[in-house]
Amino acid sequence: MKAKVDASLCAGVGACESTCPEVFEVKDGVSTVKVSPVPPGAEDKCREAVKGCPMSAISIDE
Repeated sequence: MKAKVDASLCAGVGACESTCPEVFEVKDGVSTVKVSPVPPGAEDKCREAVKGCPMSAISIDE
């Protein structure tokens, strides 16, 4: 699984980082993906981060 953040949509709210800090980090007001692929133990939390993004800026490729 790979996560992707569309920086043009991201508002830097940080919900993704709060939900899945193993994968996401907010830098300079924009979320970034720290690791790719998503570690096996973080896949469910990564899916939660996608659903919880208020800007719909995160996508995943299974």
